[in-house]
Amino acid sequence: MIDTLQIKITESSNPRLAETEFKDIPFGKIFTDHMFMADFEDGEWKNLQILPYGPIPMSPAISALHYGQAIFEGMKAYRLPNGDVSVFRADKNFERFNISADRIAMPTIPEEIFMQAISTLINIDKGWVPTQENYSLYLRPVMFATDSALGVKASDTYKFVLLATPTGPYYTKALKVKIETKYTRANEGGVGYAKTAGNYARSLYPFAEAQKEGFDQLLWTDSATHTLIEESGAANVMFVLDGKLITAAVSETILNGVTRDTIIALAKDRGITVEERKVTIAEIV
Repeated sequence: MIDTLQIKITESSNPRLAETEFKDIPFGKIFTDHMFMADFEDGEWKNLQILPYGPIPMSPAISALHYGQAIFEGMKAYRLPNGDVSVFRADKNFERFNISADRIAMPTIPEEIFMQAISTLINIDKGWVPTQENYSLYLRPVMFATDSALGVKASDTYKFVLLATPTGPYYTKALKVKIETKYTRANEGGVGYAKTAGNYARSLYPFAEAQKEGFDQLLWTDSATHTLIEESGAANVMFVLDGKLITAAVSETILNGVTRDTIIALAKDRGITVEERKVTIAEIV
């Protein structure tokens, strides 16, 4: 895509790249020197800009804080052998971002803004893309409601922000996983297929309880019977049973993962039988 938008760029006067240690980087705690930001006001996106990473002034009355009108995505940029940088399937994250926005009555964001935000931020912070194997630059687009008024309704104003953080492997060891049969991540008619902030808030307590029991992650089950495997707390989940790749079918309660879609496509290309269907606990334990 050719960059055609006018994006105001204010470079950081205090860059931190030279002093940043890229070994054993903790996930999501070290951010690049810049971020992208845009505002939705009067029915249109405006104020597109790259500015130094830092706090954002906001009213304590904004809708996102009180009513949870917020969504996000996550994708990765990788350093290629020739030194170039490539973002993995950003088009899929863009599509899902707007699906999430539509589900909770937020405006969609034009593809041109989404993609050019990524390319412009990576261009200015290219030095932050790690060169180590299995490392990447994690990109986090987020949109949240900014109306400064109480009252339950869809906001009229929003802010879109794109952050970037260098990261290593999310997991470095085998995980001890608990199958959750009491609490529910998502239910039919809800927002389980969208990356809304509230989806993750409701999972925090069950996850904390599981950690106390010595588990690293949860496998969520269906809300009706708690007998069907849906997804894990951090990703879709797949199983190899009798030489077949088995995973739960995408539904209102399961996120349509980009990695999930990729693995299914690669498996089919290699002649591996893939079944997208209901997966019972009894099949895997």
